[in-house]
Amino acid sequence: MGRARVQRVALANLLDEVGPAQATLCDGWTAHDLVAHLVTRDRVPHALPGLAIKWLHGVTVAAERSTMRGDTFPNLVETFHAGPPWWHPARLGPVDDATNLVEFFVHHEDVRRARPGWKRPLLDAGTQLALWRSFQVLGRAAYRRSAVGVIAERADGPGRVVLRRGAGNVTLVGDPAELLLFAFGRRDHAVVDIHGDNGAVTAFAEDRVSL
Repeated sequence: MGRARVQRVALANLLDEVGPAQATLCDGWTAHDLVAHLVTRDRVPHALPGLAIKWLHGVTVAAERSTMRGDTFPNLVETFHAGPPWWHPARLGPVDDATNLVEFFVHHEDVRRARPGWKRPLLDAGTQLALWRSFQVLGRAAYRRSAVGVIAERADGPGRVVLRRGAGNVTLVGDPAELLLFAFGRRDHAVVDIHGDNGAVTAFAEDRVSL
């Protein structure tokens, strides 16, 4: 089973456990909103451009609302668990991992960490490496407008990347999974240490740039 598939199954099981009204770390979204988003992403091709292009976002939102109204929460969770339809490229394991691992990991943590008493997930070294590779690309996008330079270092082993160059620098230290969540704006729920001189750290904290 591919890594994205593992995250899909774990997320579907968690959604089934918590129910439709469970809050998530996605601003304003319940678990019901989240699974509608995921099913739409899998099965409504015309909604996909709006995930990346701001002026098409309304099309995506309308499709997600239609998905949410069109079936019950348990059925949507079951549909998400089953995976994309036969014609979808993500039916192929390598494509699935490339396009869905980060998406499913982040949203899995969006549900887990919205609940009290959450703990960091135990991820195998291969998954951490895959998330690190994704983070090196996504981190540059996340911090491209940062007021200061941004460097990231792995806390679980060797690995360092300059994400943005600037006059002053902050260094973010954490496991790849935590650095990725931090870059996606889950700063208050990611285990990441920030190092640097006081001015740079303050400017970075106030900036709140993210994906």
